[in-house]
Amino acid sequence: MKKLEDSLTLQLLRARESAMMFFRPILQETGFTEQQWRVIRVLNDNGELEARQLAEKCCILSPSLTRIISRFEKDGLIIRNRSTKDQRITLLSLSDEASQIFQEVSPKIDQAYDQLIQKFGKDKMAELSELLTAVSKLEVK
Repeated sequence: MKKLEDSLTLQLLRARESAMMFFRPILQETGFTEQQWRVIRVLNDNGELEARQLAEKCCILSPSLTRIISRFEKDGLIIRNRSTKDQRITLLSLSDEASQIFQEVSPKIDQAYDQLIQKFGKDKMAELSELLTAVSKLEVK
């Protein structure tokens, strides 16, 4: 067995924590958690989604997503609509208020991302992205 500090899962967690240091101050300023911002970002990028699709794209478990959706709906940030193709399907989308918040916050997130790229390097970032994509596509047989 590898030493703990050499384990892939721990290295990925450490890397995530280092990367999030660039973004957490912005999220704290807005009052959103990382998961909540992911929901806003994914809905902004995709328009309407079913909860199942949203959970998958955000990498959020259903119970956590249900809490976020409930809170966002109560706060007027998410709108639920029935699908015109199948009335059994509920689609989620951002309200105008949430879209406005995204427009205000995303430039700050982009600046933080640019800082991360500057510190790590554009080529290394591209290589890391490629490697992480390959790892995420691995399947256990």
